[in-house]
Amino acid sequence: MGRTMVRTLLRAGADVAIHFYKDRAQAEKLVSEAGAMGQRAIAVQADVTDEKAVAAMKEEIVSRLSAPDIVVNNAVIQCDWKDLLSQPLKDYESQWRSCVVHNVLMAKAFVPSMIQKGYGRVIGINTECSMQCFEGQSAYVSGKRGMDGVLRVLAREVGRHGITVNEVAPGWTLSEESSEEGAEYIQSVPLRRRGTDQEVANVVVFLASDLASFITGAYIPVCGGNVMPCI
Repeated sequence: MGRTMVRTLLRAGADVAIHFYKDRAQAEKLVSEAGAMGQRAIAVQADVTDEKAVAAMKEEIVSRLSAPDIVVNNAVIQCDWKDLLSQPLKDYESQWRSCVVHNVLMAKAFVPSMIQKGYGRVIGINTECSMQCFEGQSAYVSGKRGMDGVLRVLAREVGRHGITVNEVAPGWTLSEESSEEGAEYIQSVPLRRRGTDQEVANVVVFLASDLASFITGAYIPVCGGNVMPCI
């Protein structure tokens, strides 16, 4: 989904810093695509769960592009889903670091310059699982629900500075690396299909734009109605 988000932001006219952890080749490919579109892009490596690495990434982005107006937090460490009594403790720790610590470090790195400018967009990629809390999801959901709390508090703290903070919550999404049909899953979705990475990216770019200037603190499912936040 991250690659599609980058391409969609580029088409919308944004210059983009593309973060990668291990896959430099994919990031550099996106940089080349940006150049062909007439946009600026750089690839930056970092472990987003490490404070020093995020600080170094910030310095590189600011020096090579500028302090960003938009931050999209999309990284997560993948772990196996097991029942709580069988799930290794290290999986809870990895989800906490990649969901909660990741979002905290990115805010500490990039929100201060947004405050100085009086403008900014912070967008976290959550999941429909945060509402479902199904069996086997305890590690994943614990991290994502923690992330939700961090970003909702941040939205209250920085709104006075013209900064919005929102979350996009995809369902089981079709992408370059996920093409399984999922017939049983589809039966639970009111729209009776799986969403695409492009449909998720469209909501990200909407929240990044001035069309969403009065939306903050929102958790927006992009899952065909599979979960529906209630009043």
